[in-house]
Amino acid sequence: MAGPNPFQNLQKELTVNGECFRYFDISSFEELAELPYSIRVLLESAVRNCDNFQVLEKDVRGILSWKSTKSIKTDVELEIPFKPARVILQDFTGVPAVVDFAAMRDAVLKLGGDPDKINPICPSDLVIDHSVQVDFARTPDALNKNQDLEFERNKERFTFLKWGAKAFNNMLIIPPGSGIVHQVNLEYLARVVFQDDTKSKDGSKILYPDSVVGTDSHTTMINGLGVVGWGVGGIEAEAVMLGQAISMLLPEVIGYKLVGKLNPLVTSTDLVLTITKNLRQIGVVGKFVEFFGPGVSELSIADRATISNMCPEYGATVGYFPIDQNALDYLRQTNRAEDKVQVIEAYLKATNQLRNFSDASQDPVYTQVIELDLGTVVTSVSGPKRPHDRVSVSDMQKDFQECLTNKVGFKGFAIPDAQLKTEGSFSWTDGNTYSLRHGSVVIAAITSCTNTSNPSVMLGAGLLAKKAVALGLKVA
Repeated sequence: MAGPNPFQNLQKELTVNGECFRYFDISSFEELAELPYSIRVLLESAVRNCDNFQVLEKDVRGILSWKSTKSIKTDVELEIPFKPARVILQDFTGVPAVVDFAAMRDAVLKLGGDPDKINPICPSDLVIDHSVQVDFARTPDALNKNQDLEFERNKERFTFLKWGAKAFNNMLIIPPGSGIVHQVNLEYLARVVFQDDTKSKDGSKILYPDSVVGTDSHTTMINGLGVVGWGVGGIEAEAVMLGQAISMLLPEVIGYKLVGKLNPLVTSTDLVLTITKNLRQIGVVGKFVEFFGPGVSELSIADRATISNMCPEYGATVGYFPIDQNALDYLRQTNRAEDKVQVIEAYLKATNQLRNFSDASQDPVYTQVIELDLGTVVTSVSGPKRPHDRVSVSDMQKDFQECLTNKVGFKGFAIPDAQLKTEGSFSWTDGNTYSLRHGSVVIAAITSCTNTSNPSVMLGAGLLAKKAVALGLKVA
């Protein structure tokens, strides 16, 4: 049975712009200075939620012992509970969760109880973005036509979700057409620091780091803004919604040091493909990757989010960028309230969680450190089959020709030499006849989950397409 928090003495007051807040001061622990910033989020969650029932005092001590157990490669495995601050869902995997909550209300009603008492305990957001299909393209009204079909095809599901948005407390449902879930999470939903007035006896707000689990593997994109988060299964997500803790192994943390600057023609996509190839060679499955070093300051939040988005491709649990001044500026750029940003900054400073990447004295201890000079990154593509198989553009032609004849696999098609120059002809709807051969481009689109919140690469793709058409590229 839950008892009093043994760390209640760590709760302190913080006054910002005349308003009084409370927070658990994890900087009181001597071990904090050497803990990776991602582990500090796990520590704060354990301290704040410690009740010696779901979260035990020994769990907090276990996280504090990270340096002795995980800063060097050992066989010691320590299981800890983690209670994320919120849950994010998308409609493909989130609808079953809403159905389950509706079923629980029906069950409570049949037993004579009040069904309105059944609500998520943990704040939950559901973004409807996975139902759209591209039936129309290359016309000015394509977006509207596709959205009309989306509503027509998913009328029953959308009607149910609209009911859920009104019926449940602590659940926000973002309607179709608002954007990809990760973009909405980054630009709108992420709090970075929560201000919770439901857990304080005197009515003052409790401050604590934002953290999230989601039912999409690329939930890790939010790591680019300094929010610890990763993808989980539907059952785990529902458990968190009901106030349960996630059980996890205290992870090793790989420190990825970035130095230098990217060359002008190199994009964040080139960088993330380089990082992905590097980390897959090292092996980071089940580990946290935390980025540090002066080179991080050269990356925008959009660039960092691109790197964090591909975390599932390089196999880590998170690809985390600690919060710095760039992150605070991004909150202002995306229209977060100035008074809230000031509270966030004050809290992070008070708890030693605000990072200055140029200050090496703030560097924590890591299990292993890898270094990359951003100036060595070159323009790249990936493929031919997997997004994490990076190929330098300068080697693209040679690599593709080798893939044609390689044995069947991720880098091979096993095409006989006699068929390498084979062409096929077909008639298209425009009345013309076209020929296809190995290497022909048959589909192209400017769209990406990875780059959806990165305006520089989206604009770059558009300008590239425009220039190609000006130089004579024709699309059938």
